[in-house]
Amino acid sequence: MGTPVIEVDNVSMMFNLNKEKIDNLKEYVIKFLTRKLHFTEFWALRDISFSLQKGERLGVLGFNGAGKSTLLKVLSGVMKPTKGTVTVHGTIAPLLELGAGFDMNYTGKENIFLYGATMGFSRKFMETKYDEILEFSELQEFIDVPMKNYSSGMRARLGFAVATIVEPEILILDEVLSVGDAKFRQKSEAKIQRMFDKGTTVVFVSHNTDQVRRICNRAILLQKGQIIARGTTDEVCAIYDEMIRKK
Repeated sequence: MGTPVIEVDNVSMMFNLNKEKIDNLKEYVIKFLTRKLHFTEFWALRDISFSLQKGERLGVLGFNGAGKSTLLKVLSGVMKPTKGTVTVHGTIAPLLELGAGFDMNYTGKENIFLYGATMGFSRKFMETKYDEILEFSELQEFIDVPMKNYSSGMRARLGFAVATIVEPEILILDEVLSVGDAKFRQKSEAKIQRMFDKGTTVVFVSHNTDQVRRICNRAILLQKGQIIARGTTDEVCAIYDEMIRKK
């Protein structure tokens, strides 16, 4: 085996939760300066370690609050871990909150270029990809309509179409294959599958064990920020399905 594409070494993530209700900034500053501001430590992740080779596809399972989305944000560089290290070799594309960078007052067309800019793409590059984005999103009739008039599904479809115009070496997916109707879900999954076939390394969060079995060859199961099971997708999905039945 060569150098892992992703190395996660004893990663922990802690948040400070405010114990008391503070109504305004002035009150916050006074309590902070007088050391009367009290927090509770909340560890969203504890001692997470794993590595992935090129082309491996890891499914991340767990109930709400298990730490799945926090883990993806740490892997994507959105958050810096409190402890431990994450080493990534290769270009990474995080598909976490599709359409989160959209401006609701701009049209769909304007947001394509805005969203592309937030991902580091030049306007010239986006112009070469514009027709492809439009065709994939199936929003031709609405592209000149302000984004505030889009449904959440339409925004997610446009976000997905923009975010997948390049083929990264590492793909971070957070439930994004559930966007749109059944037809669009099939199309988006097929596009992701083509990336897989070209050797893209994947970390995929989903509550859908059938989807995890279809897409991934390894899996981990999180509970209260810790890995409680790891192995093949079939092994880990079976444990998770049993947990769901008991719950």
